[in-house]
Amino acid sequence: MHWKLPIHIVRWQDEADKLRFIRTVVFIQEQQIPVELEWDGFDVAGTHVLALNSEGQPIGTARLLPDGHIGRMAVLKQWRGMGVGRAILQAVLHELIQRRTSKAILNAQISAIGFYEKFGFRPEGAVFLEANIPHIKMILSL
Repeated sequence: MHWKLPIHIVRWQDEADKLRFIRTVVFIQEQQIPVELEWDGFDVAGTHVLALNSEGQPIGTARLLPDGHIGRMAVLKQWRGMGVGRAILQAVLHELIQRRTSKAILNAQISAIGFYEKFGFRPEGAVFLEANIPHIKMILSL
């Protein structure tokens, strides 16, 4: 399925309830990430991508920090495999290009390496644990 529903670039201050809902479901409930690690204090400084379904309900998000670091990418389970994540990442990369950023950086969960490689991201360095989940740094030259 090719994603056609709304993808928005938003500020935390404007859409915190929707962004918090997605991340609570995916990271805190599903992946068992401790609450204190999820809410790290960087949300207000970041730019967020918000995907909505046709009823306007939140279904996916990602966060872009001022230094170009992409993180907190999450799609509700029932919407995975439908191109939502791809559309979110494309929106984030478009935002980075608009900022004239030379590279995108993220810490990918090992299970998501293949997803990011399809966009041209390449692993760098060793696998490490973040919130008890194996991750690897990935970089994409823009």
